[in-house]
Amino acid sequence: MDATFHRAGWISGSNIYEVNLRQYTPEGSFNAFTREIPRLKDMGIDILWFMPITPISHQGRKGSLGSYYACSDYTAANPEFGKLEDFKQLVRAAHELGMKVIIDWVANHTGWDHRWTREHPEYYRKNQDGHFYEAHGWEDVIDLNYDNKELRRAMIDAMGFWLKECDIDGYRCDMAMLVPLDFWREARTEIDKLKQDLFWLAECEEIAYHEVFDASYTWKFLHKMEAVWRKESGLDGLDEVLQYYHSMFPPDAIRVYFTSNHDENSHSGSEYERMGQAAKAFAVICAMLPGMPMIYSGQEMPNYKRLAFFDKDPIPWTGQYELHGFYKALLECRKRNPALRGGDPATSMRRITTGDGRRCFGFVRCLGLNEVLVLTNISGEPLTVPASDVQVSGIFKDIFTGAEFHGDGAIEIEPWGYRVLESR
Repeated sequence: MDATFHRAGWISGSNIYEVNLRQYTPEGSFNAFTREIPRLKDMGIDILWFMPITPISHQGRKGSLGSYYACSDYTAANPEFGKLEDFKQLVRAAHELGMKVIIDWVANHTGWDHRWTREHPEYYRKNQDGHFYEAHGWEDVIDLNYDNKELRRAMIDAMGFWLKECDIDGYRCDMAMLVPLDFWREARTEIDKLKQDLFWLAECEEIAYHEVFDASYTWKFLHKMEAVWRKESGLDGLDEVLQYYHSMFPPDAIRVYFTSNHDENSHSGSEYERMGQAAKAFAVICAMLPGMPMIYSGQEMPNYKRLAFFDKDPIPWTGQYELHGFYKALLECRKRNPALRGGDPATSMRRITTGDGRRCFGFVRCLGLNEVLVLTNISGEPLTVPASDVQVSGIFKDIFTGAEFHGDGAIEIEPWGYRVLESR
């Protein structure tokens, strides 16, 4: 990230939980979700990212409720979710537990009947016939025109509204690469005058955007994990992507790793559809790699279904959060062990080469005397990893079972299993 911008100290050890408010509860409201915050805090969640909470356009609406991403007013709360005051109370509840709240910001486009289409039509791109249009195939939205300086000012003012009114902690910027980088530079410069310790997450994988943003997406790695499950790639494909990230991105760039989000779940299927029995092992890898892990609504249950995107389709909670402890162990390990900090060039990662390299994906994260050993078995057969392959010394403790490893003998891993061992 450019030295011009300040990165908040709380970011590097944090994680993200994406909130699909519409589908989270039968009510689909701010107030109903607020009741879930203590459970998520106990699971180790630090940052709550809310999909857009602004009203949704009616013109061109898809489905019965429309897309979160077809905004009709940047400075109002979606009545489907409740009132602005309800969201303020939600943010206060999260802050009281030491959690952060970021909101999804859709700067590239709006819905067809956004208030600006009437008040400021000059803010929009128009085709040769003088009509609004959208250039990427999304029929329910229209593109904004960042050649217009007044639009830029209005957009920054709208972003500042949520900071001043609701005391949010940052922005997840939708399809950030579709908006000129110089706008984001301008926006962060102005927003930082209001509050510096914010988190800026770009939904993009463009290296240059790290000039402004603290973190970005890792679609390449996600798709490679899916390819490994489909047997279209070996584990060396994961190494190729990680080497690209390591060599091409700035040393302090935070990369956000995930096995699911709203796009993947609704359009391509749950992580179990896309990664099968390897889904949990891949979740372990995503949590332990240099970067920041992201968890999607319902993954802690786990949720096996695709959620409708444009209609009401609540997550089928059972009351049994089977993976609560799984995620809690991973997230708490990240918080307490400095070797797992994201975007910290002082940390290092060493890949473990084993005789079962086609099945075992393992690595060690290090910072001084702090070490975390991660081993995963990406196969349906039991795996034995000899101590000579691991090459660590001292006493390590399994974060899931408490079992100790003294650097000798062998580590046994069940089919599709994993071990995360932390130095003592």
